Amino acid sequence: MPEYFAGIDIGSTMTKAVIISDAVVASFVSASGPEHRRLADKVLRDLLTSANLAVNDISYIVATGYGRVNVPFADKQITEISCHAKAVSSLMPSVRTVIDIGGQDCKAIKVNGDKVIDFVMNDKCAAGTGRFIEVIAESLGVKLDDIGKLSLSSGHEVAISNTCTVFAEREVVANLADGVPVADLLAGVHTAIATRIYSMASRLKIEKDVAISGGGAKNIGLIRALEKRLGWAVVIPSEPLLMGAIGAAMMGKDIFLKARENGTPLGRKEHKL
Repeated sequence: MPEYFAGIDIGSTMTKAVIISDAVVASFVSASGPEHRRLADKVLRDLLTSANLAVNDISYIVATGYGRVNVPFADKQITEISCHAKAVSSLMPSVRTVIDIGGQDCKAIKVNGDKVIDFVMNDKCAAGTGRFIEVIAESLGVKLDDIGKLSLSSGHEVAISNTCTVFAEREVVANLADGVPVADLLAGVHTAIATRIYSMASRLKIEKDVAISGGGAKNIGLIRALEKRLGWAVVIPSEPLLMGAIGAAMMGKDIFLKARENGTPLGRKEHKL
């Protein structure tokens, strides 16, 4: 009979969750919002409905991400650094550097297998994150899903000198008023973001293969700008937004199976909804 494990990743802007057995059997992605505890309950309910399971069918639940402490029914809380490393290393064993581009922060993680060797993160400024891109897209009147592809049509990239979100937005708007094409501005924005991410990640001495996770991995313009800055192609997980949640579920599975093998108590919480 299959055993099931859940991972819930409550980020600053998006919440992701999965149920796994030998593979992912259900997943969920939604905006985080302010009430993390209520959201966590809803996420688990929706996951269970999608997988046609009851809460008692879940052997172990791990919470991760910015809001992990607000998942009262989780058996354990684990940092997103460890969870991303676990998922990416398990699914793409050749990866040695993980760059996670989230809504409010960006992280670079050096891994060897599923072991975290070192990491750096930028969480004090929106530049280099999904929020920076969102602000620029709103200023230009372009749908967020369209900016990556549109930037690749640029014929003459325009350099963006400011990395502060507020000043970069003003610079972009001023250039737009001067008649600079939107595609050229977006190409410049992606190059500026890629340069900032590369500068942060370089503190780890970047090694191939490089995997990109998080919402930023879905932006083809940003990916191409990063590849140009790195000098080689990156690899993208099939579900880049779910890496933290998948890693959390995988770590929960490891904890559960190891405890059972050793005959040690888990100290699990009662799963109530």
